[in-house]
Amino acid sequence: LEKKYDKACEFCKKHKTRIHYVIYGILITAYLAVVIAACSLNFQRALPLFIITVLAIFFTCWDFLIAKYEDKIAAFFSPGERYLEKQCFWLKWVLCAALIITIICWLIFDTAKQGSRQLISFGGLVMYVLLMFIFSKYPTRVAWRPVFSGIAMQFVLGLFILRTKVGFDVFNWLGIQIQTFLEYSDTGAKFVFGEKYTDHFFAFKVLPVVVFFSTVMSMLYHVGFMQWFIGKVGWIMQIFMGTTPVESLVAAGNIFVGQTESPLLVRPYLSHITKSELHAVMTAGFSTIAGSVLGAYISFGVSASHLLTASVMSAPASLATSKLFWPETEKPKVTLSSGLQMAKGESNNLLEAASQGASTSILLVANITVNLISFLALLSFLDSALSWVGNLFDYPQLNFENICAYVFMPFSFMMGVDWEDSFIVGGLLGYKTFFNEFVAYERLSKLIHNREKGGSMYINGVKQYMSVRSEVIATYALCGFANFGSLGLIIGGLTTIAPSKKKEIAGGAFRAMIAGTVACFMTACVAGMLTVPGLEDPCHILLGNAFNSTDFPANSTELVECCQQLFT
Repeated sequence: LEKKYDKACEFCKKHKTRIHYVIYGILITAYLAVVIAACSLNFQRALPLFIITVLAIFFTCWDFLIAKYEDKIAAFFSPGERYLEKQCFWLKWVLCAALIITIICWLIFDTAKQGSRQLISFGGLVMYVLLMFIFSKYPTRVAWRPVFSGIAMQFVLGLFILRTKVGFDVFNWLGIQIQTFLEYSDTGAKFVFGEKYTDHFFAFKVLPVVVFFSTVMSMLYHVGFMQWFIGKVGWIMQIFMGTTPVESLVAAGNIFVGQTESPLLVRPYLSHITKSELHAVMTAGFSTIAGSVLGAYISFGVSASHLLTASVMSAPASLATSKLFWPETEKPKVTLSSGLQMAKGESNNLLEAASQGASTSILLVANITVNLISFLALLSFLDSALSWVGNLFDYPQLNFENICAYVFMPFSFMMGVDWEDSFIVGGLLGYKTFFNEFVAYERLSKLIHNREKGGSMYINGVKQYMSVRSEVIATYALCGFANFGSLGLIIGGLTTIAPSKKKEIAGGAFRAMIAGTVACFMTACVAGMLTVPGLEDPCHILLGNAFNSTDFPANSTELVECCQQLFT
């Protein structure tokens, strides 16, 4: 038996590769048979599985072809590349002229169809670009390709998601799936905290979502999916924007992970990057949010599809604002994307990865909890002190939100927020900047719930909720880690990873925070330009008013849309 066992082991070692191929072949064949069977039974129901399968096959073939025939493909396209380089001068001017004409025509037709509110958002976008250029570190050294291509990528993504039915349906579907997926954390919360866990909504409903999402992300890192996906997104940004591999990968990584985790993907290269690249790495961290807290904001009641869209759109915006605010003046050392290797997970198996992810979230959950307790307590004290000061001058309404509202009101209005709502959004931006986005989104969720409940818009002269358009723009503007609390976090985190860059990190962090804030504002401007006005009042209020009126209600677009929703 021992001899036969040894022979079998030798045979397996000798034909290891072939055996692996046979096992993979059997598994892939079985999977394809399942997909075909599911599609034949009900194609509409199996459509998501079919799309995922087609995408997996496409990217597998793509990776295989690039790995095996990269030199031949490069040689095939090299004559075209040389021709474009020769014609670069006049081609650049033709493209610029075509782009300007397209933008003017689009603005004219869109304004005629949707109204003039979109023009304010466009004006805001131009204003933010000009402000960044005026206060740039080296205004004469700005390379405009990353700036314009970053804004163009933002616009194209926004146009696809917010204006096309396919894009809207895809991201809406993704948002619903993420929301459904995150609700599985309720099972663990119910078991640990009991049936009435929702009585303590934030502690026992929101924070378990952070734990669950952290666990899932850790598992995806272990199997290599996140590294592969981030690499693809980073490659796209590098090709279109002309940015370096390090900053492109970090910007792509920040769509999914936090501002201190994303630089770990390129940890070996951080000590060799330029000041401009370091600024881009920090800006990318400030202008996006981590996937773990994304789940928490969704559980607040903020739109999942808009949060997802904001995270994706802010990645190219972060590189655009970074390269405008701190242009490249040195020669980057890390330039070959093929030579760039991303860090892998440290766990040995999937179970260990899940356990590590859950354990890692302990610090994040504790950090969120203590920050919220301290910030909300500090805010309450500050409001009380300001009210006392205001009372001395017969203005007891004075509080921190009012001061921030006046400071940020012009910025919120230039994003396209309605004038009557710009005061409220200004206050939210103040909470986000001086405290954190958790406090701001918690306040925004209250305004959303007030609108959904209906009722009086004004109580004692105070507005209780905003228009849907203002809520959407606020969702995009708040979607980033650019606040003073994160400033200390990113300085500490990056200094630990790259101690040789300590002086540069400390010197550029504040500028990066401003660039990250402006990137979020630019994303909000693009959303303001592309958001189509929907139903401003909840359907039950519109229908209630229609049925309670003495005369037969006049037909209106809103009433018809409500009836269609109700019928569906």
